[in-house]
Amino acid sequence: MSVLQILKMGHPTLRKKALVVKNFSEVLPIVKNMQDTLEYIGASGLAAPQVMISKRIIVYRVNKNRIPNDANFKKKPWTYMINPEIIPLSKKKKLYWERCLSLPGLHGKVPRFDKIRVKYYNLKGKLIEHEASSTWAALIQHEYDHLNGILYPMRMKDFSYFGYNDEPGDIARDAIKNKKSIDPLFLDLVKRWPQKILD
Repeated sequence: MSVLQILKMGHPTLRKKALVVKNFSEVLPIVKNMQDTLEYIGASGLAAPQVMISKRIIVYRVNKNRIPNDANFKKKPWTYMINPEIIPLSKKKKLYWERCLSLPGLHGKVPRFDKIRVKYYNLKGKLIEHEASSTWAALIQHEYDHLNGILYPMRMKDFSYFGYNDEPGDIARDAIKNKKSIDPLFLDLVKRWPQKILD
């Protein structure tokens, strides 16, 4: 098991466009170490540039406890995406609450396409294509942005929805209207928040 160091916002590698993978034989140890890292910290997704590997590689999973009540998808097993491409299937974007391992302690509400088509190669070099929606699609877009040197604050239009995880007041307000649509991870922040009265 190898737990990798995760780069934080400000490191130049996070601002670079990652290189296309040409030698698939080098990918297996990379994705296994990325998976070990995610399992160790209990997170869902990681892009190779976050662990100082400037390659177009993404590792993610979606556990059942991370799926909103109104989402129309089931849990997703460990997925290794090599040289992925994303095609939006909706014109409008929706706002999703996001966190990032490279911005510890923070969250923000980010505009993302609600439905996308994804193309990528698996470890055997086979082309995989499928659609993704809701928070699953948002997760993939978040990790894909890392391959192009983009962190989620760079996508935000309204920084009043950018804050610390121990002060999730805006999520608490949002949960009053949209509880069924919010990733349970963020509802848990509200549940553990000592402040019970919203001004």
